[in-house]
Amino acid sequence: MITARDDRRRTFETVPAGVEAVSWWGRAWVSALEVASSDAARLARGRAYAAEGHVDAVTVTPGRIVAYVRGSRARPYRTELSLPAFEDAEWRELLEAVAADPAALAALLEREVPQSLAESVLPGAGELVPHCSCPDFGRPPCKHAAALCYRAARLLDADPFVLLLLRGRGERELLDELGRRSAAHAAREQPDSAPDFPGVPARAALARTGLPLLPAPLAAPAAAGLPPAYPADPAAPDPLALDQLASDAAARALALLTTGEDPIAGLTLWQDAVRLASAHPTAGLTGAARTLYRDLARATGRTTTDLARAAAAWRQGGRPALAALEEPWDPPAGPFDRARPALLAAAQGSFRPDRNRLTCGNRQLRLGRDALWYPYESRLMDEDWWPTGHASPDPVTALPR
Repeated sequence: MITARDDRRRTFETVPAGVEAVSWWGRAWVSALEVASSDAARLARGRAYAAEGHVDAVTVTPGRIVAYVRGSRARPYRTELSLPAFEDAEWRELLEAVAADPAALAALLEREVPQSLAESVLPGAGELVPHCSCPDFGRPPCKHAAALCYRAARLLDADPFVLLLLRGRGERELLDELGRRSAAHAAREQPDSAPDFPGVPARAALARTGLPLLPAPLAAPAAAGLPPAYPADPAAPDPLALDQLASDAAARALALLTTGEDPIAGLTLWQDAVRLASAHPTAGLTGAARTLYRDLARATGRTTTDLARAAAAWRQGGRPALAALEEPWDPPAGPFDRARPALLAAAQGSFRPDRNRLTCGNRQLRLGRDALWYPYESRLMDEDWWPTGHASPDPVTALPR
């Protein structure tokens, strides 16, 4: 808990950058010291000291702002600016004026000095008095006090509650008191007559009320519907592309409805392109389907042959089948080692192992990470392998007949 004593002492290790005050109350603060000085050179040296960072941490308490300012000697000078703090009666009058003026209260909460308080809280003629431990006994302020004044103005720019603290009250106690006084003003402004609309007891307003049960959800359709026919218009998007997007969105929505899972969640651009192409087997492709293959291949930086091969793998078993096509790996001993004797016993020939692949002539089996065997074929003496047939956990069954 912050006490009034704690709230009436603030130390600023750093001060906002810059020397010139930017707020009207910051400039008024500087003016209060400058009008009392007849030595423009001292003020200029003080401004230079402030700009060069000669002012150390600044401590503010009621009626006093203190800092050590480094000059030409090794030991810094203790510099102080005094401003008379308000008496309790002055504070009561000031707080009452702010609480009664919504504009003044809003300005203060926005950390601005209300114009209506300018004459009350800003230093008047002769109120801001400098003191310094330096040996400069000329007419004040000395350059050290001037430097502190310029740095303090930047504090006031950022937080006018510093100025109110100098006048005797901390920010927390001021806000608490203003809150109480504002509430009292609001209560006095309430009409004495009863409201036009009677209130409702809180117990009745919060009482649980029975609501009818929601209707049972409709059964999911057996299959995704067909999209409408799209007209061929040179100014419109490609009809096949629209049909493809609509059909794919409908199938995806049906999967989400029936399984609660998104069938394409986490797919890469390439995997999604392969998935879309797999809906159109390359055998008997129409001109529109060939255009789709060409566009998908171009978008992924692959050839149409790469896409056709990958689409054939996808039709074997989706993402795991595509991985079997593109990602060789080293399977553990066990099913892989037992596959060769099983194939030999079934008179399928002697298969040569290479990582997760077994090859015999123009036939090949690839073991996927899902423990399924994926069949491949190529032309004789050609390493152009293509997925064919269906995957199976049994290598003999997976081989095409």
